[in-house]
Amino acid sequence: MEKVILDTETLVSPPLGLHLLENLSTSVLLLDSNLTVTYLNASAENLLTVSANRICGSSAEAFFAGSDMHLGALRKAMSSGRPFTERKVTIFLPDHNQIVVDYTVTPIQLGGEKMLILELQGMDRIMRINKEEAMLSAHKTSKNLIRNLAHEIKNPLGGIRGAAQLLASELEGNDPELREYTDIITSEVERLSKLVDRMLGPNKPGRMVPVNIHVVTEKVAALVKAETQGELHVIRDYDPSIPEILGDREQLIQAVLNVVRNAMQSLNGAGMLGKGGAIRLRTRIQRHVTIGKNYHRVVCRLDVIDNGPGISPDIAERIFYPMISGRAEGTGLGLSIAQSAINLHHGLIECDSRRGHTQFSIYLPIEPDSE
Repeated sequence: MEKVILDTETLVSPPLGLHLLENLSTSVLLLDSNLTVTYLNASAENLLTVSANRICGSSAEAFFAGSDMHLGALRKAMSSGRPFTERKVTIFLPDHNQIVVDYTVTPIQLGGEKMLILELQGMDRIMRINKEEAMLSAHKTSKNLIRNLAHEIKNPLGGIRGAAQLLASELEGNDPELREYTDIITSEVERLSKLVDRMLGPNKPGRMVPVNIHVVTEKVAALVKAETQGELHVIRDYDPSIPEILGDREQLIQAVLNVVRNAMQSLNGAGMLGKGGAIRLRTRIQRHVTIGKNYHRVVCRLDVIDNGPGISPDIAERIFYPMISGRAEGTGLGLSIAQSAINLHHGLIECDSRRGHTQFSIYLPIEPDSE
């Protein structure tokens, strides 16, 4: 097989080569003849959770040690000039997590030197995209169902309220006990009407203005600490370089508050408030993220992490649906409303839970989304 020949300037020239590579969603590494990493693009940094400054100049053998990647096959490809592809390979990352990838190795000649292009495609990302699309579709379906149900409920509620008011006017000055009954009917109708409105959640974002995500998190932290009278331990782990996002400040505060309050109630139910229970608020920049069908070059990710008992597996896949709650006294509306508000900002909330570690990740686009 004939080797691929690339001109040096085509690959590494900043005006063209690097610009093309840096904007690929595929993770790309360049290895020299000694299997030393000489370059990786932004997508590879994000996938491998490592900076280019840290890995460039280091051995690929050392970085991928313990992984399922066949380093002997890399050397063979280097000598034979034959590309190859491996499927569903597990790679262990520096942060002690692991990912599953498909990777393709392509030998090239660059400036007269043999090199390898290593392309990584995270299978986790593909599965995550499919899961997100299914979740967004299910959430949209449930919202439409609730909207139609709310319409059918509010119509008779209006009739009941009107009838109760007419009856109250007829009874005015007569039996006070009967008047008390009509007051109960009216107040219960109002309560049900407000419950239906809460189930619907926000219909549209309000006034969209630049918002600092840390102003939102600090407001939420202050509110939940006041609710728990200082018993809740809140850990802040912020990236101060995150730029402002475009959003409705009050809706964002309400959405984040609902998520944090859910974590707080989980800790409280386990008797962990003031006894080792903690919530971590962590903000990070994340690149090359697909939310639904929209691709975003860069998003803000806000993680709400608690060390409570975790979410029951029975409801883990349905926690963003209305009326689904792990607590007997819960309404099951908080997370549904939060998801609706974040969806209105073209974002998404995901959850990963196990005993001792429950993480809600809120993704909010920073730059305009692109298809």
